[in-house]
Amino acid sequence: MDEVAAAIADPVRRRILELLRERRLPAGRIAEEFEISRPAISRHLRVLRDSGLVRDTVVGRQRFYELDPTRFADLVRWLTQLTRTDLWERHFDALETEVYRARRDRRTGESPSAQQERTA
Repeated sequence: MDEVAAAIADPVRRRILELLRERRLPAGRIAEEFEISRPAISRHLRVLRDSGLVRDTVVGRQRFYELDPTRFADLVRWLTQLTRTDLWERHFDALETEVYRARRDRRTGESPSAQQERTA
């Protein structure tokens, strides 16, 4: 996971991954998208390849790169723990319950304190 996180820390490498999201591309085509030298792009591609985020295939004189999304699994799992959408869903469900209860109380003219006195 650390190797993947380090690889995607650079904005150039993130852009390369975005380019490869749709289809495999030759190194030259990837380099055309940037205003940095081809050797710099080659170094970025090597980092992505060494981290396992991309695979390369040589076809004739061209080297094609393609995304390997399976390497993101550990990072995605870890990030999911931080976002905890199930926790937010419970909070939203509780809020929705309170909104419905407040609307009902307004319609019936019952105050929250009167309801509390009845249940105590």
